[in-house]
Amino acid sequence: MPILKSLGVADSKVSRAGTLPLRSSRNPFEEVSGLEEEAEELGTLPNGASCRRRATLEKLAGLAPFRLGRTPGRRAGSPGDEQPRSFLGRVLTPGIRRSSADFGLLARLQGIRAHGDEEAAGEAARRLAFLRLGRGPKPQRVSLAERVVPAGEAAPDPPPKVPEPPKVKEPLSVLEILSLIQQRELARADEHILELEAEELASSGGGAPGPPKAEGASGGRRARDVALLYEALQRELWALVRETLAGPGPGAGSGPGAVAQLGQVLVQEEAADGRRGPEAARKLRARWAEAVARAARERLEAAAPGAPGGLAGQLEALRGRLLEDMGVVRGRLAPSYPAGLGAFGVYLRGYHGALAEWIGAAARRRLPLADRYALLHWHNQVYPREVLGLVDMVALENGELGSLLSPGTLRGLEDECVTDVKAQTRAALLRVLQEDEEHWGSAEDWSSSLAQDVCELLEEHTERAPRISQEFGERMAHCCLGGLAEFLQSFQQRVERFHENPGVRELLPDTYISRTISLVNCGPLLRALAERLARVGPPESEPAREAAASALDRVTRLCHRVLTDLLFQELQPHFNKLMRRKWLSSSEALDGIVGTLGAKALALRRMQDEPYQALVAELHRRALIEYVRPLFRGRLRCGSTRTRSRVAGRLRDDAAQLQRLFRRLESQASWLDAVVPRLAEVLHLEDTPSIQMEVGMLVRDYPDIRRKHVATLLDIRGLRHTVARHEILAVARDLELSEGGALSPSRDHAFFADIPVPRPPFCLSLPLFLGRIPLSWLARLPWPRPPSPSRPRAQH
Repeated sequence: MPILKSLGVADSKVSRAGTLPLRSSRNPFEEVSGLEEEAEELGTLPNGASCRRRATLEKLAGLAPFRLGRTPGRRAGSPGDEQPRSFLGRVLTPGIRRSSADFGLLARLQGIRAHGDEEAAGEAARRLAFLRLGRGPKPQRVSLAERVVPAGEAAPDPPPKVPEPPKVKEPLSVLEILSLIQQRELARADEHILELEAEELASSGGGAPGPPKAEGASGGRRARDVALLYEALQRELWALVRETLAGPGPGAGSGPGAVAQLGQVLVQEEAADGRRGPEAARKLRARWAEAVARAARERLEAAAPGAPGGLAGQLEALRGRLLEDMGVVRGRLAPSYPAGLGAFGVYLRGYHGALAEWIGAAARRRLPLADRYALLHWHNQVYPREVLGLVDMVALENGELGSLLSPGTLRGLEDECVTDVKAQTRAALLRVLQEDEEHWGSAEDWSSSLAQDVCELLEEHTERAPRISQEFGERMAHCCLGGLAEFLQSFQQRVERFHENPGVRELLPDTYISRTISLVNCGPLLRALAERLARVGPPESEPAREAAASALDRVTRLCHRVLTDLLFQELQPHFNKLMRRKWLSSSEALDGIVGTLGAKALALRRMQDEPYQALVAELHRRALIEYVRPLFRGRLRCGSTRTRSRVAGRLRDDAAQLQRLFRRLESQASWLDAVVPRLAEVLHLEDTPSIQMEVGMLVRDYPDIRRKHVATLLDIRGLRHTVARHEILAVARDLELSEGGALSPSRDHAFFADIPVPRPPFCLSLPLFLGRIPLSWLARLPWPRPPSPSRPRAQH
């Protein structure tokens, strides 16, 4: 073989022992004579035969065991024992570690070894055949028992076995350590690397391991070998980390045994770091954690891109991959590591850090609003509850993991969401209002869905935000409430323009009433939404709530006033017939009022409950005001007891009929039921104390009544006695001063404030007045002169 010739190896082929004879400088005969001298030293065999010829043939055939450390023909103790002359002698000398340069040459030989094996085997077979011809037939040998023990004698006991001396552990070469690494015998390889590193430290004077020397000395070469072996070891370790996360492989290198060796290597290296010192420590445990994080990053990045459904689908894929891998770690990998390494916590932190990098990169992109919502919800709710809540957090050394995103990043995402929601909802609400307003003035049959559309637009955000965090829910509620207040103010302005348009009133009455009822029906849903947003939002949301409520109140009052005016325009002819003489004997006027109100109530019942109750209460109040108003105008004068009794009875009957009507209409204004009966009692009672008591109850129940109303009642009943009148009015004045000033009824509970009374005529008693004026003043008054007789009076 050419390469072996270049290395100084003889042409003799590989023997059965696998050793190569070295070339000698002497000729073959001298070599044979040297072998014969060695055979004399060997002596005879136990059977008496000489081993001289056999030893010589074996030496010639290259079958004898190779005497390591010396060449054939050189005796032990010769000067060549200390320093082998050839490369192979230097490689195979026991107790001396082969260098990386020597095994680099052997590694190059491996490529041609397969080609040379067949040729070497054939030539060795031919040489053995030639030797057999020279030796002749094989003699029949007698068994050892027949030669040593004569016939008929018992065999002696076998000699006791001498214990073999312990074999000295031969240090492995660099290539052999590298072969162990490639075969995933990592713990054993690490032990030999540590031995090699110790030798390097010893050869360098015991200092800390440093970078390889540039001058190429043996110590520098050994340091390079250690560094290269550590690189190869770490490559296999971190590859093993990736493979074991992906799943159990078909080979033994991916099984739990390899993981156990990885853990043993980490323990060995951590102990070695304690001997190396902090500056020379290799810190494989920290690098292992980094490798776990890299493997986790690769696993997560491979799972996310192919997931459907945008960012939400990718996050769901990440959750599934993380739970799957952590299940593998808990069930198969973590038990294979030594307990002191805290393997589960290292893997969990690695995945947590990789996930934080992925989500941080996603948060830095310009995301749509829906993806931003999905990212915040997954970060705040899904990950803590459905991922960390299912893993063993007790295995963590520090107890807790940090947040995936920093507080500043989360705040920025929330700010972007609030800004986008404010802009999108404002445009969407105005668009919905514009589309709805286009149908208000049309005569077609149409049902408004304005309130439902507005609630859906805002609830989409107000329901998702609180599920992310309470603080974010408050901010989103405040934002949506502000947008709702702006929308309702615009809605109020458009409703006012709708009712002020003269062309709208020319529509059919039923259509106009239907549109007005539709506008009123928007109030309850929008009011409830504003109240709910105000409860969820921060305290500074109160001004926006008040603005929204004020706009809705104005819309409701305007629509109620429009409906009430339309209804009482139709009822006004019937109210004009009240408090006349015909009214005392006929119920025609009140029957018309009750019939019209009952018929119109069917159309009003399409209104929502809350505005309907308010409208019926207003109709109840307005109907009684219109009923009592003619009485205070003085259409009737009850000078006699009989007339007062008839008027009071009629008032009671009408009050009972109106009470039954509004009770049927589900009116909640029960405070109005007593007003007409109390007026009837004031007119019917005769004694002053009873009248005073009744007037006191009127003032107590209806604080807006004034003395002028009481005076008008006394005028209607014909009470002109000065003393009794003053006593009754004094009660009204005292109650007005004590209670009326403190009680200021709201607009809904105001009754007498909307009933005007005529001013009493100015009446002056002339004799009494003239008696109190001095005569000197009376003389100065211009008295009328009588007409002259000669001058006729003008005819008018």
